[in-house]
Amino acid sequence: MSTDFSWIRPEPHGIHIVPADCWVDPSRAVAKALVTHGHADHARGGHGQTVATPETLAIMKLRYATSDGATPVGYGETIKLPGGVDATYIPAGHVLGSAQILLEHAGERVIVTGDYKRRADPTCPPFEATPCDIFVTEATFGLPLFTHPPIEEEMAKLLDRLAAHPERCVLVGAYALGKAQRVIAELRGAGHHEPIYLHGALERMCRLYEEHGVGLGELRLVADHTKENMRGAIVMCPPSALNDRWSRRLPEPITAMASGWMRVRQRARQRNVELPLVISDHADWGELTRTIAEVDAYENWITHGREDALLRWCQLHQRRARALALVGYEDEDD
Repeated sequence: MSTDFSWIRPEPHGIHIVPADCWVDPSRAVAKALVTHGHADHARGGHGQTVATPETLAIMKLRYATSDGATPVGYGETIKLPGGVDATYIPAGHVLGSAQILLEHAGERVIVTGDYKRRADPTCPPFEATPCDIFVTEATFGLPLFTHPPIEEEMAKLLDRLAAHPERCVLVGAYALGKAQRVIAELRGAGHHEPIYLHGALERMCRLYEEHGVGLGELRLVADHTKENMRGAIVMCPPSALNDRWSRRLPEPITAMASGWMRVRQRARQRNVELPLVISDHADWGELTRTIAEVDAYENWITHGREDALLRWCQLHQRRARALALVGYEDEDD
């Protein structure tokens, strides 16, 4: 196989598609951007044209007040880019609207995953493993110590703690895009159909999810209710509000946080989290390595996280790989 692939070029600020002169998930404003999903480390305003799924475009309009130049692309839809490049959007299973982008040019296939997970999620379509020549994969949890437990176990922990303290509430810190809605939907799936109370910062994104067909059950704003109303209830807030003055209005909150980083005890202690919930919207170590094996690309490009360990795994398993040095990529969403 040719090892040229000069038409696709990793630059510090994103993946440059040279013949089309456009970028995937650029961290600065460009004339034309292909965006995998709506988290701030992948999406931003200011592009001349933004190509993304309709859900991601709606999220970007809400979060970044940007809609000019929006070009929607549905899952499975292929668009023609300049320079003989085709782009197809494929489910990534990360959050609502998230997509891998398959780029095809001169008989070569490159997939940029953005962020992805392999676990079932009631709020978005599942990841689809797709053969390609170059597989650009994230590595947020790219260390062997990261093995995410079944989410059913984490939901049981949460509901058991709530049942044991009916005079209190459980305050769950979860990021506003993706994690909060997934936790709510998983709670409904686990049989918890009582009202769930929201910090005001979560309301608009929850409503957007509902507008796109994701059922979240009865949601109430904390600001509209008394402390007594919230005894025995689950309250959702952004992580920054867990130990904020805002939480004083709640009935003796038990602090919880939903994140893949809760696997690291020091992270939980730093945030004064009593109930760490290991719930991630990223693939864990076993899922990252399984996905690389399934896709079976000629070469793997690793970015956004713990590149070194995954790079070494590829070397040990006789798989071509290289680490990319992209700037502006943080763990905003987990």
